[in-house]
Amino acid sequence: MTETMRADARRNHERVLDAARAAFAEQGTDVSLREVARRADVGIGTLYRHFPTREALIEAAMRHGLDALCARADELRDTRSPGDALVEWLAAFAASSVRYDGLPASLLGALEDERSELHRSCQSMREAAAGLLRRAQQAGEARPDVTAGDLLTLTAGIAWANQQGGARDDRTGRLLDIARTGLLRSPARHSPSNVGLKG
Repeated sequence: MTETMRADARRNHERVLDAARAAFAEQGTDVSLREVARRADVGIGTLYRHFPTREALIEAAMRHGLDALCARADELRDTRSPGDALVEWLAAFAASSVRYDGLPASLLGALEDERSELHRSCQSMREAAAGLLRRAQQAGEARPDVTAGDLLTLTAGIAWANQQGGARDDRTGRLLDIARTGLLRSPARHSPSNVGLKG
């Protein structure tokens, strides 16, 4: 492959990603891939050469946000109490999940489908959640019977439910607050105002 061909391939890759992010924001992750290709001004075959499945395209479009969530987990581990770090990270995960209509459902499906390209990225989320959860459990601040998979499924489910109504921020905060009271052993110490669930 010549340098010119490689440069063209890189440009097409970025054009498809930019078009996908815009289309996902406007129409959700179920938008037609032909529409994404049209916006990127490439053929559908070019799109599939770069992203063979819808899940691969979603994963690539979200990768920066997923990396940021993993970095956020490390930051919270160093700056918050175990319980606060856990619920604040879950709030950040929920906020990221509602960015595109349909994304929570895609995440929920990918968590259970090991063949999905999105499943591999969900593993980094599972590891981030597991580290924060383990720390909270060891400190006696979180229920010992909860798993990282439980947390991701619950939070993605809350984000999905939030997309079915209108007031996303208010509903997400309220549902996360309800989940928090069942997750933490000392809920009075972790009010939503302290961890930003309403904001």
